[in-house]
Amino acid sequence: MDAIPVIAFAAYSGTGKTTLIEQLIPRLRAKGLQLAVIKHDGHRFDIDREGKDSWRFTRAGAEVSIISSAEKTALIEQRPRTLAELLQALPPVDMVLVEGYKNEPLRQIGISRKACGKGLPKAPEHYAAIVTDEDMETTVPVFSLEDYDGITEFIMENSKDFTHFNGQGRAKMVNVGEKEITHRTATAAARVLVSPETFRLIQSGGMKKGDVLTVAQIAGIMGAKRTPDLIPMCHPVQINGADLTLELDEARCSVEIRATVTCDGRTGVEMEALTAVSTAALTVYDMCKAVQKDMVISDIRLLSKTGGVHGEFHREESV
Repeated sequence: MDAIPVIAFAAYSGTGKTTLIEQLIPRLRAKGLQLAVIKHDGHRFDIDREGKDSWRFTRAGAEVSIISSAEKTALIEQRPRTLAELLQALPPVDMVLVEGYKNEPLRQIGISRKACGKGLPKAPEHYAAIVTDEDMETTVPVFSLEDYDGITEFIMENSKDFTHFNGQGRAKMVNVGEKEITHRTATAAARVLVSPETFRLIQSGGMKKGDVLTVAQIAGIMGAKRTPDLIPMCHPVQINGADLTLELDEARCSVEIRATVTCDGRTGVEMEALTAVSTAALTVYDMCKAVQKDMVISDIRLLSKTGGVHGEFHREESV
């Protein structure tokens, strides 16, 4: 079976995920699509009520009970299923809408509702699009809460980008072969908070394992080059260069790490830059752990990216 688009909607409870999906269903069906909707609930849900036949069957010991009529069929299992298992068990459909499953490798549409005091679970750049009731400056497409037609058109136009799962429910790498080759850059940063004693040893070159900053710099470059080996859905990219800097910040008592990665390709190098600073930070920890165990690696973040269809992104630093 060919890859099917899996559209995930991410938001805090009470922001209107279910209402949004409810409004999109008839509009997507009007486009000729057959749809499946999967909702994950961390709590128990009321579908198999006490006294009903299915409740009586499962209470008697059946692992599976099925109720079927001339109009519909319901299957109730006494076990949870992963999203991949659910996708594999689906009948043929053209698109799947998903509510929940925050930890799955899915592209998501984020929902933010200022009127409820609930923002996005993640930074805006994590999402394919954002639905919100406030003005938001970001390179990600933004839609108002009731722009159901606009959201529908966005999904239809970008459905090929929502295919990290194939028809059997297994993860897949997105095909970027049709994208243009453009010059791309990405800059990321990270921070390692250390004690004054550790700071002085790094500064003076007194660590027994050697020059902490130099070793961590080399490790970061190696991390950038090995990113596709570590991140399952990340494409191998022929990077042009990886430039890492590590500086000591005496006021923070920290090692400040920054990496810029460049390439000419069909996909960006954000993950390479983030992996570079993460690897460098872990190397700082490894070099210093004999002296200090409670170092903190923090503030791993993308600072900027250029190139590609989504344009430029620049973070306003506040950390």
